[in-house]
Amino acid sequence: MKTKNIIKILFIIGLSNAIMVHASTPKLGSDIEKKTVLQGKVYKIKSVAELSALILKPGDKVVMQAGDWSNQQLNFKGKGTKEQPIILTTASPGKIKLTGSSNLKIDGEWLVVDGLAFADGYLDKGHVVQFSATSSNCRLTNSSIINYNPPSKETDYKWVSLYGNHNRVDHCDFTGKNHMGTTLVVWLADKPNYHQIDHNYFGPRPPLDANGGETIRIGTSDWSMHDSYTLVSNNIFDKCDGETEIISIKSGHNTIKNNLFYECDGTLTFRHGNFSEVLDNYFIGNKKKNTGGIRIIGENQKVEGNYLHGLTGTGLRAAISVMNAVENPKLNEYWQVKNALISKNMILDCTEAFSLGSGKNSTRVLVPDGVKIVDNYISNTPKLTTFEDQPKNLQIENNQLVGATLTNGFIKKTQELVKSDGVWQFKNALKKPFWLTEKIGPAWGEARNNY
Repeated sequence: MKTKNIIKILFIIGLSNAIMVHASTPKLGSDIEKKTVLQGKVYKIKSVAELSALILKPGDKVVMQAGDWSNQQLNFKGKGTKEQPIILTTASPGKIKLTGSSNLKIDGEWLVVDGLAFADGYLDKGHVVQFSATSSNCRLTNSSIINYNPPSKETDYKWVSLYGNHNRVDHCDFTGKNHMGTTLVVWLADKPNYHQIDHNYFGPRPPLDANGGETIRIGTSDWSMHDSYTLVSNNIFDKCDGETEIISIKSGHNTIKNNLFYECDGTLTFRHGNFSEVLDNYFIGNKKKNTGGIRIIGENQKVEGNYLHGLTGTGLRAAISVMNAVENPKLNEYWQVKNALISKNMILDCTEAFSLGSGKNSTRVLVPDGVKIVDNYISNTPKLTTFEDQPKNLQIENNQLVGATLTNGFIKKTQELVKSDGVWQFKNALKKPFWLTEKIGPAWGEARNNY
């Protein structure tokens, strides 16, 4: 009788097709299982209807079973806790494919999506994965979106949209986007969102030949005077050629740190907003056409400790480009550079090290003010400093120089370089690049350490 009663209860609450078991140490297919011991239940599902019928509690885990997961609109809802998140995963991470017009909405608190793979499909609009406006402390990890492209490249949708606050996207693979729309967007609100984007592989994206092909955008021009506090770290951007802005910062107080930009046709751009930092990144161009570095617009931006090697861009795509601005700009126009700090960067074998007043034309007449270029190391770069306009209160001091004529603010090199682990480094300060010591992309994906 007890068994029959249990079956009846399951049928009444709409879970007749779900298998429910108690779980103390579920395996999640990534690092989560090593850090979290869940105390809830495991639900094995074969359809979106079964997911929708669940009333999930902290510590629960939902496992998508092998089957037909085409044209599925998953709405993952619930309120977990820091100690007991709610997990959505698959029985075979990376092998069970979401296809057709499938998409996912993450709507709740302390939710973790682990091991999903989108392929062989496309949308007409919207988002492949969307964190809702009320989501917080949610995570997309160990997942992929590969070649999820429509028939026409004019069709605009985003692959990942981050709304809410304190959400994270990590150890994912986003490769092959060839249509309109940024790959991953951070959308702003009245309060900072504190998102984290780390250890992802952003694979090749072909040229879009139009605006709207960024790989990451943090904010919009309308929200550019708001702060985001988003951290983008330890990602690989591999041949991300969608448009001239690989990462477009359009908000305040963001940190782009310790990423690799490999043979990317474009620049990391401080497009709008103030008080952001670009620190300790690697830009490796290998002399590919139009490879650029860092473009500065706005106030109190910091560019420090970056490695820029073999970049061919000049002007707006120079290793470090500091733009002119327009007077009385609108939110979507070019704002004056003020108090930019450019320090401790290594610029090697690039075509042009610094372009100052870049983009000057009949409307961009407001020169940079208070730029500091100090303690950088430049070697074998034919164009050292190009003045497209004359900045105000410019400070150039103590920059080490090899292979060019010394000018004011540049001194003969005092430190020796050696090539170690594929990159040039100061002999007395060697370190392994992050892609040699950390897993980038999904646990089930290929190694990303051949750079």
